[in-house]
Amino acid sequence: MKKWFILSFLLLFAVTGADARTKATKKSAQSREEEPPYRAYLVVEASTGKVLEGRQAHLKWPPASITKLMVALLVMEKVSAGEARLDDRVSVSAKASKMGGSQVYLKEGETFSLGDLMKAMLVASANDAAYAMAEFIAGSEEPFIRMMNDKAKALGMLDSTFRSVHGLPPSKGEEEDITSCHDLALLSRAVLNYPKILEWTSIRQDAFRDGLFILNNHNKLLFKMPGADGLKTGYYRKAGYNVVATAEKKDLRLIAVILGSPTAKTRDAVAVEKLNANFALYEMVQVVNKGDLIERDVLLPQGEVPQIRGIASHAFAYPVPSKSRHLLTSEIRLPEAMEGEIKENQKLGEVVIMFDKEEVGKVDIVAPRAVPKAGSLTILRRKLGLGS
Repeated sequence: MKKWFILSFLLLFAVTGADARTKATKKSAQSREEEPPYRAYLVVEASTGKVLEGRQAHLKWPPASITKLMVALLVMEKVSAGEARLDDRVSVSAKASKMGGSQVYLKEGETFSLGDLMKAMLVASANDAAYAMAEFIAGSEEPFIRMMNDKAKALGMLDSTFRSVHGLPPSKGEEEDITSCHDLALLSRAVLNYPKILEWTSIRQDAFRDGLFILNNHNKLLFKMPGADGLKTGYYRKAGYNVVATAEKKDLRLIAVILGSPTAKTRDAVAVEKLNANFALYEMVQVVNKGDLIERDVLLPQGEVPQIRGIASHAFAYPVPSKSRHLLTSEIRLPEAMEGEIKENQKLGEVVIMFDKEEVGKVDIVAPRAVPKAGSLTILRRKLGLGS
């Protein structure tokens, strides 16, 4: 009887233990299945920066080669300011020629145009091209990195610290570049102010070094998604597979940032899924056009003419879910009268745009022309009700 009891207990323990292990295994497998295929992501509308969806947008993460978007922005700002030209010749230093990772195998003493090096960096993610341009713009890597961090602060990229011009994994004793989905969306919006950058990032394949080297774009979304035309991928082991992707359909341009995916295929699939889902959900609604006449008078008691109607200083459009267009409204705010002379383009008031009763934007109402101050006799006759 005693032996039977012991055998029964052991059998029960074995079955219970096996059942517990089975449940633990199932729970572990379920947990793995529920874990998202990225560490963080964010989708925004490009012109307004409106966040459409995201997860862990401020998670600090190494961007890898996406770092080069900041290099591209700084170069184009110098070009725009007239401090550099795309046809400037850039001489390759010994240090630039020894960059590892993705490269176009620049040799010490060679010269290339600034535009060709930008293309090599943005299409083929060439680390040597990025380094050569940083030296050309700032004299050496260190002051250029300071420029990168100053620009990051100016853009509000508070999660970011740049420590390289290329995004390669740090050497022993060094620290890596750090940013977030939120910050990369801010950077991307600034980059999109320069159409030439999009022209480069949309290139699938091109020649370099007079056709002796072929540039192949690392961003395979250009092949997988209609409307995709940028911006940059990045990868090293710790960073995982990252991408800042942008695409445009009709009047709607979206930016999707995916960080820390386990494979390039997974990263690209997530980006396509997020972009397509939001393209299906949202539409861009034009609320105000630049130059629109505002149908409300502002009285000018001291002006040469008794009243004026203002115009919109700039256009404004906003992304809204297709079923919620009725929630997008605008309100005209203008004073009843304004004293003294009126200058051309002087602000008279503003159009306030609201979505679901929350303010989402403003457009200044400005004077379309100057209105000088009237003479004393004209003002007196107007006060007496005798007309102008």
